[in-house]
Amino acid sequence: MANSAKKLFRGAATTTLTTNLYTVPAATTTVITSIVVTNTAASAGTFTLSIGTAASETALFDAVAIAADTTTVIDLKQVLVATEVIDGGASAITINFHISGMEIA
Repeated sequence: MANSAKKLFRGAATTTLTTNLYTVPAATTTVITSIVVTNTAASAGTFTLSIGTAASETALFDAVAIAADTTTVIDLKQVLVATEVIDGGASAITINFHISGMEIA
């Protein structure tokens, strides 16, 4: 099995809370290792992230507040299997996600 540290997603959130940010490739297991959320706006916002299958997702963070001009670092270990997804969004496009992990193929 090959292990690859990966940037699973890096970029601005959309205001659609179910935007697909990452899909686990076929024949692969992915471990999410950290999520960094930044808010570059002068006002507070919220973000939502979920994991699972397209038919059955589990909320990791549901409308969590993030203060203006701040960064939140979330250290976690969540295992996803082939075709599972990370979906999310935020109240404004000034909120950014950086999701890191390890793909095991």
